[in-house]
Amino acid sequence: MANNTALVAANQPQQQTMNKPAASGKHGNVLPLWGNEKTMNLNPMILTNVLSSPYFKVQLYELKTYHEVVDEIYFKVTHIEPWEKGSRKTAGQTGMCGGVRGVGTGGIVSTAFCLLYKLFTLKLTRKQVMGLITHTDSPYIRALGFMYIRYTQPPADLVDWFDAFLDDEEELDVKAGGGCVMTIGEMLRSFLTKLEWFSTLFPRIPVPVQKAIDQQMKSRPRKVPQNDGQEQLQEEASRQAVHRRSRTPRRTPSPRRSPKRSRSRSHHREGRGPASFDRELERERDRQRKERDAGHRGDRGDKDRRRSLSPDRRRSRSRDRRRSHSPSRDKKNDRREREREGESDRSRRKDRDHHKDRDRSWSFEMRLSSYFSPRPNPPVALR
Repeated sequence: MANNTALVAANQPQQQTMNKPAASGKHGNVLPLWGNEKTMNLNPMILTNVLSSPYFKVQLYELKTYHEVVDEIYFKVTHIEPWEKGSRKTAGQTGMCGGVRGVGTGGIVSTAFCLLYKLFTLKLTRKQVMGLITHTDSPYIRALGFMYIRYTQPPADLVDWFDAFLDDEEELDVKAGGGCVMTIGEMLRSFLTKLEWFSTLFPRIPVPVQKAIDQQMKSRPRKVPQNDGQEQLQEEASRQAVHRRSRTPRRTPSPRRSPKRSRSRSHHREGRGPASFDRELERERDRQRKERDAGHRGDRGDKDRRRSLSPDRRRSRSRDRRRSHSPSRDKKNDRREREREGESDRSRRKDRDHHKDRDRSWSFEMRLSSYFSPRPNPPVALR
């Protein structure tokens, strides 16, 4: 019995030392959760839309294992924004109802956030989270793993999780509908230094921890790969060469001239700059004067030609111009001609009626005068 009690007493410290990392969760496989263990520290509006989403309630309910969820991320996730494109309108909202806080108006929650909360319901282990952030099949699997860490892990441990991936150059498009391509390293730096992520907020980081993170980010600037640096230098050199070519035409150097001589000549040529400029200016003025004189002569010739045209030709030209008018103008001209003809017909009728009335009145007067005039006496016969 004494031996057994001694063995038990000897084994108890070993068990305690083995259980300590698991309890702390820093080096064991059990991953502790920080903050709210029911909401995953998500925005209430996003969480409400996730829980009421048919995709989460029906399709994701059938997924029971970690590997099934990873396969679903591979096939379905195309961005990591909380809302689908065009499903949420925040125009004109300010303050607490603004687009950042996610309060006021919801939308269609994205597949990425539904799957993120599904991962939370599985209570991932440290090994599973490491499998997410080091996955080689899709950058979106890695992005959701890093986002899971940002939402569920203590702020003091975030740098330890992200430190090895701050210079990762794998690219992904994080915006719904495309148009915001960034690397994994840039995304992680944004997770550590900014509270906003599109139209939602990450859990707040305490001020002392945030100051320490900012100092570490400043002391560790983003590394530029050597190949990229060489490519940038080559691009700048080619751009400058193209710019020089476009500004001045390339001249083939003469075999008789040495570089020093050509350089000195160009220097002297630059020294005589104002005189050559004056000569060029005089030539340009002469050229413009000649063009003006030629234009005046051409105008005079046109005027003489117009004067020399015969009247018949002028009439034919005017007819051609009338014919070349637009249909609407021809209609207007026809209408005017009809109106003129109608007015002339009316004036003729008036003149005709006036003449008829005058003839009638004259004949009537003649009749009256013949009726009232004394009749001549009959001749007297002489005896």
